[in-house]
Amino acid sequence: MAQITSLTALTEIYGAPAGASLTKVSKTVSPLYRDWIMKSRFCVLSTVGLDGVHSTPRGDDTSAVQVPDSTTILLPDWPGNKRIDALRDIVADGRVSLMFMAPGNNNVIRVNGTAVIDDDMALRQRFEFKGKVPITVVVITVEEVLFQCARALLRSDLWSAEHPTGLATAGEFLAEQSDGEIDAVTYDTDWNVRGPATMY
Repeated sequence: MAQITSLTALTEIYGAPAGASLTKVSKTVSPLYRDWIMKSRFCVLSTVGLDGVHSTPRGDDTSAVQVPDSTTILLPDWPGNKRIDALRDIVADGRVSLMFMAPGNNNVIRVNGTAVIDDDMALRQRFEFKGKVPITVVVITVEEVLFQCARALLRSDLWSAEHPTGLATAGEFLAEQSDGEIDAVTYDTDWNVRGPATMY
């Protein structure tokens, strides 16, 4: 096996991209892209920073984000585990990527751009839910939007009714990484009780 170390060699292997794969790219959030994004309750935020790269899942009970205009996406940051990996990255390097998904739909919408973190109360209040607001809002300036073809989701049959069994729980991961200092059953039980009440 030979490593590919140049863009020229890579292009020789794969060839030129198909026309449609370039046509689908928009420099702004077009009406159809906006409608799709606003109907998505889940996205993955990818960032790059001083410690490497991170991808974190984001979701909400309605839309995962707001799209106030054709070049801006607002992503709320609700209370969590306070690792703030993605937020640290954004402070260090504003480049971000978003991947939006919708259950049952095999397309994926990708957004690339730059981001800043804002704690303006008026901005946070746009996401008010049950009297609570996010801690901050990630304000993304859009550079390009495109849909990803459905092949990966179709191959994986992601939305199939058949779900894998025997997957480790959060408590089991913690028990493994703490050499048993954290009890899996206790952690999972506590989370199932307190989790829904502390989501916002």
